[in-house]
Amino acid sequence: MLPFRPLQKLLSWTMNRHEEELRAVGKRVLVAGLGNHGLCGTRHSVGMAVLNHLATKLSMADQWRKDKRCCADVVFTSLGEVELVLMKPRSFMNINGRCVVSAAEIFNLGAEDIYLVHDDLDKSLGKVALKLGGSARGHNGVRSCIKSLKSDRMVRLRIGIGRPVGEAAVEHYVLGKFTRAEQEILPQVFEQAVTMLLGHIQQRNSSPGTRITSGSPAKTPLGMEGA
Repeated sequence: MLPFRPLQKLLSWTMNRHEEELRAVGKRVLVAGLGNHGLCGTRHSVGMAVLNHLATKLSMADQWRKDKRCCADVVFTSLGEVELVLMKPRSFMNINGRCVVSAAEIFNLGAEDIYLVHDDLDKSLGKVALKLGGSARGHNGVRSCIKSLKSDRMVRLRIGIGRPVGEAAVEHYVLGKFTRAEQEILPQVFEQAVTMLLGHIQQRNSSPGTRITSGSPAKTPLGMEGA
């Protein structure tokens, strides 16, 4: 096993090398899975679960590295001609925006180059949708990103989690873990979300006529919204 300091230098060198590679290309995208660091398996952190599935899909599941500069776990990979930076903030949901804006500054990205993956109370479990811009609609993580980036031009991949039944408190519900029955559905949801996300990134960056209209769901190869 390498001593701590040489290992730290090796990781730093690897990060810098990836940055140089990113600067050398013309197209790059940041995909951020919003959530509460350390609260895996909860409804509110489903965006991070989708990022884990995405990394697995891209054969990068074992490549997550902590980047102290943006306080996040990151993975660098590519999708055709597009360089991807995948990130999971190492912070609470309501300050995820600080991590996202730091990453945007490090990798020289504008708000329109950023995808936010997050939970959506207004969509039932199993529904996923892409949308450009618009208000946070009560989502603290999205609100933090809009405030930090000073823009709402990010593409948002919304993962439906549904609303609590009866008088159950929303806060308790979103911070709770998925039920056993819900967990059986999640693999299909994650696969659908990742397929929609990758399809849109490829479509958006391959031809100039595929830009989406602000405030409207994004047209993807799979349609506006997944069932």
